[in-house]
Amino acid sequence: MIDDLYSAKILGLVANMPRAGRLAAPDASAEKTAKLCGSRITVDVMVKDGKVIDYAQDVSACALGQAAAAILGAHVIGAELSDIELARDSLAAMLKTNGSPPAGRFAELAVLEPVKDYPARHASTLLAFEATVEAVRKATGAGETRTSTAGAA
Repeated sequence: MIDDLYSAKILGLVANMPRAGRLAAPDASAEKTAKLCGSRITVDVMVKDGKVIDYAQDVSACALGQAAAAILGAHVIGAELSDIELARDSLAAMLKTNGSPPAGRFAELAVLEPVKDYPARHASTLLAFEATVEAVRKATGAGETRTSTAGAA
């Protein structure tokens, strides 16, 4: 079972983190920390016409959090807030209530389905999406930051 958790696919994602670093002049930034394990991510976004046009992430997390961040970083350009919220909520449902894996641009998150058997890893797995939702909300003036009930914030 642990081999499924740290599969070659997940470890490959970790080894190839897209959009690592920070943006020089982001429209907004957000930092989130998983209380249980101490994983941390800071994201910077640039948004135009409601879509992410540039993105960077500074990730200090376990392999599962890094894998989720890698998938997010690979597919976030062009996404709207609603796309990212839907992916976050679908990922949380997949992990916590045996929901279906996310569809669409973030369908690759299905590789993280084995994490559902490890509740202590849920928060770090959701961390990148929590931070990105917050940053895009700030950048678009979408009002109060709403996080999921995933417990990552």
